[in-house]
Amino acid sequence: MLRLISTAGAVGKLGLRGYATASTKAAEVKSRIEAKRQAAVAGGGEKRIAVQHGKGKLTARERIELLVDPNTFREYDAFVEHQCTDFGMSEQKITGDGVVTGVGKINGRTTFVFSQDFTAFGGSLSRTFAQKVCKIMDRAMQAGAPVIGLNDSGGARIQEGVDSLAGYAEIFKRNVLASGVVPQVSLIMGPCAGGAVYSPALTDFTFMVRNTSYLFVTGPDVVKAVTNESVTQEELGGAGPHTKKSGVAHDAFDNDVVALARTRELLSYLPQSNREPAALRYTADPVDRADAALDTLVPTDSHRAYDIKDVVARIVDDGRFFEIMPEFARNIFIGFARMGGQSVGVVGNQPLVSSGVLDIDASVKAARFVRFCDAFNIPLVTFVDVPGFLPGTQQEHNGIIREGAKLLYAYAEATVPKIAVTTRKAYGGAQCVMSSKQLRGDVNFAWPTAELAVMGAKGAVEILWRKDLSNRAKAEEEYNRLFANPLPAAQRGYLDDIIQPSTTRQRIIEELEILKSKQMENPPKKHDNMPL
Repeated sequence: MLRLISTAGAVGKLGLRGYATASTKAAEVKSRIEAKRQAAVAGGGEKRIAVQHGKGKLTARERIELLVDPNTFREYDAFVEHQCTDFGMSEQKITGDGVVTGVGKINGRTTFVFSQDFTAFGGSLSRTFAQKVCKIMDRAMQAGAPVIGLNDSGGARIQEGVDSLAGYAEIFKRNVLASGVVPQVSLIMGPCAGGAVYSPALTDFTFMVRNTSYLFVTGPDVVKAVTNESVTQEELGGAGPHTKKSGVAHDAFDNDVVALARTRELLSYLPQSNREPAALRYTADPVDRADAALDTLVPTDSHRAYDIKDVVARIVDDGRFFEIMPEFARNIFIGFARMGGQSVGVVGNQPLVSSGVLDIDASVKAARFVRFCDAFNIPLVTFVDVPGFLPGTQQEHNGIIREGAKLLYAYAEATVPKIAVTTRKAYGGAQCVMSSKQLRGDVNFAWPTAELAVMGAKGAVEILWRKDLSNRAKAEEEYNRLFANPLPAAQRGYLDDIIQPSTTRQRIIEELEILKSKQMENPPKKHDNMPL
C-alpha cells in the first residue's frame, strides 16, 4: 500500500511537471504571437512612420481607423511574411509584408479594405502581398460587399521578379470579375506607378490626394530618357492633370482625412452589391415640396446661361448631392443625390460651360456613370439642356462619332428607372442621346421653356429660307412657333407631360415610387460590343 501511494505520488509529480512544461510552452508561443502582432502593427518602424507623417501622409493603419466605423475593423493575414530568398531578402522580413487587409463597417455596413503600407518595403507588391489582397476581394464577392483600396506603393517588388507581376495580374482579374457585382473604390494616397495603375483604372471610382499622390505608367526619369521631356511628378501624374485633363481620377481632396471622409459619404449612396436595390435613407424633406424659384430660374433666352447645379439642388433631398468628376468635362454634371430618401444618379448638361454641348470627354464621362448606376440598380434622373454635339475637326478626328455613341449606348441598354426633364433646349442627335423616349426612357417631362427640335432657329432658318432671307426675324419667329417649344413633341407622345418647374420634385418622386417594381431585361447575349 505504501509503495502504491509512493508510485502515485511520483506520477502526480511527473504530471505537474509536464503541465508546467506545457504551460510554459503555451506562454512562449503566446508571447511570440503577440510579438509578431506588435511587429505587424509597427510596420516599417518608427523612423519610417515619422517620414510618412513628415510628408503629410497617414500610415496604412491610421487610414483604416478613419475610414471604418470605430472598433469594427477585423484584420486578416496580419502574420504573413514574404517567402523570397533572392538578393538577401530572407534576412529582410516585415510582418504583414506591406499591406493591411481586413473587413470593417462603414455607416454600419460591411466593407472590405486593403491599405498599402509605404513604410514596409515602400508598399511594394510581392506574391504574398497580392495573395492577401486577392483573399479579401474574393471574400467581398462572396459576401456581396464593397472593396476599398488605399494605394500608397512604390510598385512591383523587383526582387520577386515575375511573381510580383503575376500578383498584379491576379488582382486585375478580380477587379474585372468584381466589376458590376460589388462597388470598387480606389484612393490614391501616395505613389502608384507602372503596372500598379491598372487596378485603380479598373475600379468604379478613383480619388486622389493633392500634392502627395501620383499616377503614371512611366515616371519622369523614363519620360526624360525616352522623349527628352523634362516633367515633374506632379505635372506628369498629379491630382491636377488626372482630375482636369485625363479624367483618370474622379476627384481630388486636400489631405488623407478629407479623402477618407468623402469616401465614407460616397458609400452612403451605394448599395452593397448588384443584388440589392438603391440605398435608402430617411429624409425630413417633404415629397411634395414645391420651389417657386424654379419657375423663373431658367432664362427664356436660350443664349443666356444658368447653373444646372442650382436646379438639381432645389429638387433633390435637402439640397445635397455628391458630384463625380467636378473638374473634368465640366459641360456635363454627374453625381449622386437622394429623392424621397432613395439614391439616384443625376446627369445634367451644364449651360454654364460651353452651353452644355456634348463633346468627347462629356460623352465618356456620362456614359461610364450611367453604366455604373445601371449595374447597381440606381435610378437615373437626367436634366436636358443641350445644343448638340460639338463641331470641329478636332472632335471629328479624335472620334466624336465613336465616343458620343458610348453615351447613347449606355442610356439605351440601361434597364433601371430612367426619368428625364428637358429644361430648355434639346437639339439634334444630342436630344436623342440624353435619355430620350426612344432609348427606353420611362418618363420624359419638359418644362414650358423647353425646345425640342433638329436645331436652333438661326441655323434652321438659314436652311429652310435660304432662297429668301429678306425677313429673317419673321422666319425665326415662325420656326420658334412651330418647333421651339415642347408642344410638338408632347403631341406626338415623345413627352409624357409638360410640367410646371416648381412641381418637378414631386413629379419625379411619384414616378420613382411607381417604377420601384419595374422589370426589364435585355436580350440574352454573352456580352455586348459597345463602341470602345
